[in-house]
Parts: sequence; structure tokens; C-alpha cells
Amino acid sequence: MSGKIIVSAVSLILVVGVVIGAVVVVHNKNTDPQVTERQHAVKAMCQNTEDQKLCHDTLGSVRNSSDPKAFIAAALEATTNNVIKALNMSDKLSVEQGNSSQGIVKMALDDCKDLLQFAMDSLQASTDFLGSNSVQSLSDRSPDFKNWLASVVSYQQACMDGYDENVDGAQQIKSQLQENGLDNVGKLTGIALDIMADLESILNQFGLKVQVNPASRRLLEVDSEGYPTWFSAADRKLLANVARGRGHHIKPNVVVAQDGSGQFKTIMAAVNSYPKGFKGRYIIQVKAGTYREYVVIPKTAVNILMYGEGTDKTIVTGNRNNVDGYTTSNSATFVNTANGFIGKYMTFMNTAGPEKHQAVAFRNQGDMSAMFDCSFVGFQDTLYAQSNRQFYRNCDISGTVDFIFGMSTTLIQSSRIIVRKPMDNQFNTVTADGTSEKNAPTGTVIQNCDIAPESALFPVRFKIRSYLGRPWKQYARTVVMESRIADFIQADGWTPWSGSIYLNTLYYAEYNNEGPGANVAKRVKWPGYKGLISKAEATQFTAGQFLRGGPTSRAEDWMKPLHVPFDIGFTKP
Repeated sequence: MSGKIIVSAVSLILVVGVVIGAVVVVHNKNTDPQVTERQHAVKAMCQNTEDQKLCHDTLGSVRNSSDPKAFIAAALEATTNNVIKALNMSDKLSVEQGNSSQGIVKMALDDCKDLLQFAMDSLQASTDFLGSNSVQSLSDRSPDFKNWLASVVSYQQACMDGYDENVDGAQQIKSQLQENGLDNVGKLTGIALDIMADLESILNQFGLKVQVNPASRRLLEVDSEGYPTWFSAADRKLLANVARGRGHHIKPNVVVAQDGSGQFKTIMAAVNSYPKGFKGRYIIQVKAGTYREYVVIPKTAVNILMYGEGTDKTIVTGNRNNVDGYTTSNSATFVNTANGFIGKYMTFMNTAGPEKHQAVAFRNQGDMSAMFDCSFVGFQDTLYAQSNRQFYRNCDISGTVDFIFGMSTTLIQSSRIIVRKPMDNQFNTVTADGTSEKNAPTGTVIQNCDIAPESALFPVRFKIRSYLGRPWKQYARTVVMESRIADFIQADGWTPWSGSIYLNTLYYAEYNNEGPGANVAKRVKWPGYKGLISKAEATQFTAGQFLRGGPTSRAEDWMKPLHVPFDIGFTKP
């Protein structure tokens, strides 16, 4: 595996070099006027970045000071170099550790390799796009670009968080990775995100007048079935047939059935049947049954539609957990790493229990993925919305501590958020957003949902504290809007992660909620808590804007082919 890592890494460096060569004009004479011009250009690029020294150091060698793309390419190249450095160090550490390290440390190292490969994929997408598009296109598709960059940070962050500092040797390995590229990956990607956030101003300083397209204001209409009328007739027919008869009117590519009536008896076997180079949507039907297996959708298996016979009939279950020696990532019962994944009418479960701490039921890092009419059942860390753009509609999500978490752009709409009874020494937190960069387009939005206690928690709901969330990382961003909040949520609403950490930089907000738990009169007084925000401010967290990562693109562009109904704007007047 290590050989493949180095080859792919070197290949990407060559691609980056081609891109930079395409946009950078090398001047043989380094005259003073050119130096001055470059200094002014670097100053313009770095003016609103958080780490201005690192920004100047990274961009200072760019020779073509008249092309803003050259500076962004330099930031991408520097990030890529550091990912490669971290990958090679992880290989070296794996060899050095051999069989001497504890299983969970080896697992964390393997996780890092995989995560850094995903980071390389995102950098590859960013580099390819930068090299083949104009500045106008860069502006128009900035939400895509920012999403790729944010995913790099998410993978870097997940790599570092995989090392339990209480395990012998884990801290030393983590420090070696940080010193050998991993720390710089996040910092350099943050610089690129800061530049993209300030792009219009920067382009003006370069004398480039770029027309920024306004957000679409077209409202979503629904037909008599409740599905979007802007779906094609074929799209609506497919979705309607799946909904009416649990798929009896459509022909799946493969069927999973424990009784032998399908081509496969396990879900993983069906996933492995995905043909190389397949085009279109690969449909997997999973018949009723309790599937005790661990499923991973590989990144190459794009555009899978997997549907069951109902959340009470088709269940995927496991019990891996942190206490028994699994990293958070590896504890997941079901993992999706592919773009365009859709899940319907299924339950994803982790039965480890609250005493086992981190135990993920569903981990999702697939861009433009959607889950519809599904159930996610666990305790701590139930739903790991790890990275990229994700949409959940009409789902049940249940858990105790941080049970909706990750660094992704995630919208949960028209669903039920069910808070369970934890251990006696625990408290409940619905969300733990991991946004760690100020200008990352990530966050968790809960819209038009019911937030309520399960029956086991109800009798003791006032004794066990429950909160809407706590800030996992520095720029945690969570919005609860147009939802119904039951009385069990503490009056202060939100709780710190540790002392006063992140309270100034987080973004927590509420809009147009109802129910006894929605009263904000006694909410926290943190600088980062925005309280009740205006409708104008809340608009940026509706599907039409939030799921694209910014106000210049439309969520319809990727939601349309997913065959799921959704509200593009507000759900209430």
C-alpha cells in the first residue's frame, strides 16, 4: 500500500507543477519594480488571512504577480507537499512500529493513511479545476472549491483526533506526524480558504472585474405526492415507485436477501459487485433482515442508491466501540466514502451502549450524499457527518453524547432528533460541530425537526442535563431553525466543551423555533452565541444556499438527481 501512496503523491505533484507552469510566467530578471509589484500582490492576497506570516512565506516566491490564480496554485502546491510529507512519515512510522504498537495505535496510523489519500483526492480536484478554468469560473464555482478545501481540513483533523493520548505511544506518533507536515496541512488549507472568502475584493485589487452571479430565488414547488416538480418525469417515477411499493416497481441492479432469494446474502458482497467504470445510478435493494456486518462503500462506487423495506425491517447493526479498542472512525457500522450515495428505508445501528463511549452507527464523507427515511441508532457519536455536503430528510437520529458530529456541510431537514438516556455521570449533547477554520463552508443545520427525549429518558429528563450542542472545534457552527424543541433541553441551551475554549469564535444561532425548549430568554451569554437571528441571516442556512457552500450557486444543481424531496428555503411562513 505504501508504494501506491508514494506513486500517487508524486503524480499529483507533477499535476500541480503543470498547473502552476500554466499560470505562472517566470521572469529571468528580478528587477526592483517586479519585486515591488509582487510584494503588493502578496499583500493583497494575504490581507485577510489569519496567519499572515505563513501566507507571505508561502506566496512570496510566486513570480507572476499579475495572476491571482498563481498565488492560489502556490498555496495548493504547498499543501500537497505537506500531505505527501505526512503520508511518507506515516509509512515510516508503520514500519518502525511493526508489531510493537498497540492495536488502536496501528489502527490510527492506518486511518491516517486513508484520510490523507482522501485529502490528496480533494487537492487533485482543486488543482485540476484551478488549472483548467478562468478566474470567472473560479468565482462562479467557489462553493465547490471551498468544499474541497474544507474536506482536506476535515481529513487532517480526523487523522490527528484518532490518537488517544492515554494510550502508550500515541502522543509521540501524533507529534511526529504533526511536525512532519500534518500541522501545516490545516494551516495552509486555511490560508486558501481565507483567500477564497476574500476573492471578490482581491480580484478588484488586481484590476479584474468579475461578475458574481446572485443566488437563485426560485422557490421549490411540490406535486401531489410531495416531491419536487422540477424533477424530470423519469426521476419522479423512480422515486414514487420506490416510495409506494418499497421498490417493487423498479428493477435494482442487485438484490440482497438473507434467505437466498437475491444475488447476495450480505450488503458488502452487493457493494463489491459494483462494476468498474459503471455509469449511471447503481441500485441495490436490501430485503428485510438484520444484517450483522460492517459495510464500507468505497470512493470508486459512486452514485449508489441503496434501499431497504423500512426502518423496522432492514437493519444494519454492529457494536464496535472505543473502549474495545477501535478508533472513532473504525467503530462505524456503515461507512460511505463515495459521492452521490443515497440511502432509503434502512436503519443503521451501533448497539455498544453508553458505557462504551465513542461508537458510530453511520460515518459519511461522500459529497452530495442524501439519506431519506432512514434511522440512525446509537449512543455517543451515532452520526459521524465527517466531511463534504450531506442532506438528511425524514430521518430518525438518536443518541446521547455528541451524537451528530463532524466537519461537514450538513443539513438535517424534517426529521426527528431523539435524545436517549445516557449513563448517570453523563449529559446529553445533540451536536458537536468540528469546524476548525473560520472560512470553511461547514456546519450543522437542523431545520423543521422535532427534538425530543426517548421514553426511557422522559421520567428523568429534568435530572439529566441535555443541550443542543457543544463546540468540538474553534469555529463550531450550528443552527437550529423552524424546529420544535421539547421541555427537556436546558434553559441555557448550549454547553462548553472545556472551560471558556472556543466561546468567542463559535457560531451558534436559533431561528423561528417553537416548543417549551425554544425559549431563549436564559440562553448562554457567550460572544459566539448569536441568539435569535433574523430571517435574512437565517436564509444562508437554507438548502438553496447552505448545501452549495455559498450564496452564488444552487442546491438544486446536485439535489435534483438524488431523487429526494426537500425544501429549498424556509418551511414556515
